[in-house]
Amino acid sequence: MTLLYFLVAISVLVVVHEYGHFWAARRCGVHVIRFSVGFGNPLFSFKDKLGTEYSVAPIPLGGYVKMLDEREGDVPEALLDQSFTRKSVTQRNFIAAAGPFANFIFAVVAYWFLFMVGTQGQAPVLGEVSDASPAQVAGLQSGDEIVAVDGETTSTWKDVSWQLLPYIGETTSIALDIHRDGARQQVEVKVERWLSEMEGPDPLRGLGFTPRRIPVPARVGEVVPESAAQAAGFLAGDKVVAVNGESLPDWYALVEHIKASASAPMLISIERSGARQELILTPSTRKLDDGSVIGFAGMAPQAVEFPREWIRTSHAGPGAAFLRALSQTGDLIFLTLDSLWKMIAGDLSVKNLSGPITIAKVAGNSASNGLEAFVQFLALLSVSLGVLNLLPVPMLDGGHILLNTIESVLGKPLPESIQIMTLKLGMAVLLSLMLVAFYNDISRL
Repeated sequence: MTLLYFLVAISVLVVVHEYGHFWAARRCGVHVIRFSVGFGNPLFSFKDKLGTEYSVAPIPLGGYVKMLDEREGDVPEALLDQSFTRKSVTQRNFIAAAGPFANFIFAVVAYWFLFMVGTQGQAPVLGEVSDASPAQVAGLQSGDEIVAVDGETTSTWKDVSWQLLPYIGETTSIALDIHRDGARQQVEVKVERWLSEMEGPDPLRGLGFTPRRIPVPARVGEVVPESAAQAAGFLAGDKVVAVNGESLPDWYALVEHIKASASAPMLISIERSGARQELILTPSTRKLDDGSVIGFAGMAPQAVEFPREWIRTSHAGPGAAFLRALSQTGDLIFLTLDSLWKMIAGDLSVKNLSGPITIAKVAGNSASNGLEAFVQFLALLSVSLGVLNLLPVPMLDGGHILLNTIESVLGKPLPESIQIMTLKLGMAVLLSLMLVAFYNDISRL
């Protein structure tokens, strides 16, 4: 399913991108030879009255638009005026930019749909605040609700994370408006080169707090077959009352005991059918990405209903939703460019570059969390695709726009030898980025 959702995401967004080029080419009078969904020999195809072939190919990794171009072969005299190379610099730049802008439009439409349908999230009320963390130093306490970040209203944890992302890598103060005991006040959280060296930075934990957690009783709901918990004799319905003689307040405390006891026997006191029993649990080991080892038992708690008062729902009419969608897409474009610049400047680790493996994993995870999460992932990926293609790197749309612009200034195209050199340079840059992204992907596996 992860692979399927990855293919769906990539195919949709690349086809949207290529349709932007196709639409602009048609408007500028350029003959489009083929619009292909997928790569390889066509499975089936048809032609329209203008002679454009529409095809579906077997390799579902996007698509392409092939235009009439004198650089790729001889063009009949009668069709020279429909060649891409015969169009003005403005028209060629319009065609090149239309693909990335189609991705931006897709993101706006996706967010517009979400904001009209309505979005849900958990109210941003603090749970634990870590000792000596920036949040604790600033005076934040468990139970505080964050209602704004630097003046931007936040009604859910998603809003808080979104507003904190631009501060990653910076040395600054972040103004948080909070509700405490029915009163509103503001605190300043100071950060220095915040999370600049961290891979996949979590802005909430980076400030030193976690969202409040649902109270979960220490009662077993499920035992994984052939797990350490099953070997110890746990059954669904068991109530865990103590570990090594220490009483347990909730399921979270049990988890912490197990994580800290990899391969170490634990004396677990349980209640089963009204009687107290003692079990010996020896947790299995699990290695984390950072190399540390934790204990793992293989059991889950009984399901607990999420408190309705903890949920915030937001709906907007068509007009307000459209304005929010424009703002959200604009913020995402800025955030993508800002993150790229911080990587170049060394304020953000290049470990955050991701390739197709990570994109596939995120696609699968977002799809498993419902339509809202998957649509938001598509919008995020669409903006990233649009921004990256506008970078002034030869081989990308932005590189073509740069070369066309230089041609307009000089009054003639650059010499072919220089164009070939810039294309090789662009290819080297892209291959280098791809290698780093693949390395990061494989390192995360």
